Amino acid sequence: MRFASRERGILGQFEVGLGSVPGGNPMARLAGLMGRGRGLEVILGADDFSADLAERYGYVNRALPDVEIEAFVDAFARRMASFEKHALVGAKALMNDVTLPADSVFPPALKAFFSAATHPSTRARAASLLERGLQRRSDTELRLGQAVAER
Repeated sequence: MRFASRERGILGQFEVGLGSVPGGNPMARLAGLMGRGRGLEVILGADDFSADLAERYGYVNRALPDVEIEAFVDAFARRMASFEKHALVGAKALMNDVTLPADSVFPPALKAFFSAATHPSTRARAASLLERGLQRRSDTELRLGQAVAER
């Protein structure tokens, strides 16, 4: 389950904008969450998505006001914790069986990621993003979808 702050939530998959294939295979997971078209928009567009748009697309279950999110998640977790563990485990296992991609789809994505990561243009884009603030609290990090589209 995924919950996001309306005011601070920013989701996205920037890898294609960097010149890489996402290694954790969000292609398989996002298609199941939001459908093929929207999944392709997220992956191939490499842009940022607000919490509200992410909620509409199915990227997150629910977008909540920042002042409410902690209390909501805490209450939800406490509610689930009050239920019988065997029922929770059984229901989740059955849900996983029908909604999660097979483990076999992940190694090809990881192989594609490692192959793309060594490409000279990908390395150059990564170096440029690092110089502009990637992996530091910076404007680049906060606008990563826009930053990957800038040369």
